Amino acid sequence: MRASEADILILPGMGGGTPDHWYNRWAQKLSTARRVEQRNFDRPHLDEWAARISNAAAAATRPVILVGHSMGAVTACLIAADLPNVAAAMLVAPASPRVLLTLENVDRAFAHYVQRRAYFPCLLVASRNDPYATYEESTERASALGATLVDAGESGHINPDSGHGPWPEGLMRFAHFLGQVKAPNA
Repeated sequence: MRASEADILILPGMGGGTPDHWYNRWAQKLSTARRVEQRNFDRPHLDEWAARISNAAAAATRPVILVGHSMGAVTACLIAADLPNVAAAMLVAPASPRVLLTLENVDRAFAHYVQRRAYFPCLLVASRNDPYATYEESTERASALGATLVDAGESGHINPDSGHGPWPEGLMRFAHFLGQVKAPNA
């Protein structure tokens, strides 16, 4: 599948990201990509975030590719089995339930939700020194989701603070992954 054959939904993390964050750059660079905006990026609430993502997926006119970071990736992980029209997902640095319980403005439902298996191909990109999830926690989440785990080495939270503003390696990985995804009815 090519990017032009899909509706790419960018799922930002908590705070919504700075203009130089890799996912905001991708939203501008990829012609069929758009950010899923949340009512409040600073106080994530699972039901609200899930509804916005689900509505965006349902409104898509082409197969959906999810690209999530941090809380956006967590939300996609938790609702993946319920989303319509999804062909694939690339989920980067989702926070662990253990860490989510320590974050003051985050709805506790994110940490207590049971992970279910996705019905579409999934990549979960994890760092070995992410302050929001150990590599072992990411490995467990990928297994429960049925995702292929991608070891990003020591990359922190894979955000501008860890030197991943443009993140060209991630874009190359995304393009390669898309190339392996079969378009529906293909």
